[in-house]
Amino acid sequence: MRLHFNLTPNIQTVPFDYQHFLIGAFHKWMGWNQLHDEISLYSLSWLQGGKMTKDGFDFPNGAKWFISYWDEEIGKQLITNATKEPDVCCGMVVNEIQMQDTPLFGSRERFITSSPVFIRKYDENKKATHLTYKDEEADIYLTETLKKKLKTAKMDYDVKVSFDKTYFKPKTKLVTINGIQSKANFCPLIIEGDPEAVRFAWNVGIGHSTGSGFGAIY
Repeated sequence: MRLHFNLTPNIQTVPFDYQHFLIGAFHKWMGWNQLHDEISLYSLSWLQGGKMTKDGFDFPNGAKWFISYWDEEIGKQLITNATKEPDVCCGMVVNEIQMQDTPLFGSRERFITSSPVFIRKYDENKKATHLTYKDEEADIYLTETLKKKLKTAKMDYDVKVSFDKTYFKPKTKLVTINGIQSKANFCPLIIEGDPEAVRFAWNVGIGHSTGSGFGAIY
């Protein structure tokens, strides 16, 4: 399932590194419950509809934002609490919520990223390396992460995830959230396997930290 939020125009300039505001709004609506520590079976997009200014972004016509999730109970709680406490950031508030059912997909689909894909691996000393679409290991980690989420949801489907190697302008972006920098990827993705696994991926997102503003797809 996916909830599309329409936000009113901003009153203050939205900073370049605004993603922590979206994460804050999500957890405000959900509460700091067990979701905070569990593997994220949900994903958060970035804001759409803005214009870049010298100091950040401006949304003169408002913004669009979506949250996807596998557990329908999450959606019920989001709608209830977003209606009660609609403030998001910089004077923007939720003025409309639209629900979208999970589409039917085939066994091979191509998706665009609505928030960049983050991939992290650790060495034997627990030092983290951030992988990009250029790394041969990237697709392996993307696939393993999605399979782990499927297992968490008690679903047994075959699936494979890879960056679209034919895309002509992939790029990386250094994203700072709450002072932590992460190198993430803007590149379309190919998901192959059981159609139910593809539908699952559309909801939970791809890669690591989908609950922190990475890996939302459409």
